[in-house]
Amino acid sequence: MSTPAPSAEDKPFDPKDFPKDLLAAQLRLAELYAALHTHQARLPWSREADDGWPDEAERWHRRGRPETTGWEAADAGTYDRLWEDLRKAAAAVQGHDHWSRCKQHGVGSADLVATRQALKNAEGAVPAPKEDVPGLDQEDVERAA
Repeated sequence: MSTPAPSAEDKPFDPKDFPKDLLAAQLRLAELYAALHTHQARLPWSREADDGWPDEAERWHRRGRPETTGWEAADAGTYDRLWEDLRKAAAAVQGHDHWSRCKQHGVGSADLVATRQALKNAEGAVPAPKEDVPGLDQEDVERAA
């Protein structure tokens, strides 16, 4: 005689056994975050036209900025759309039913934080590196800051 396979109800709850839709939502969130920062790094430092200001050595906290004509309308539209999509994706991840199930099974406080962090590195939730897209270098990051 064979023993029947355990059903889903018999299996103990594993908070790091993430549902596929949550993994997909986290993947979308990570991809949107990367797209937003890649786009932002290539934009001028100010959204609006600005005369800039000189670098003042005695004021360590305020670096100089060059004059800028601001962002093009298409760039501003892309930035705004990416931010809106990012907010919606973050809400989908943070409001997912999996987190309620975790709390129902006694996962809370530090364990819940660790589980949320584990999601960010879970297989299927991390975007694969794209070889045809140039990476950012430090100069890009400083310009966007």
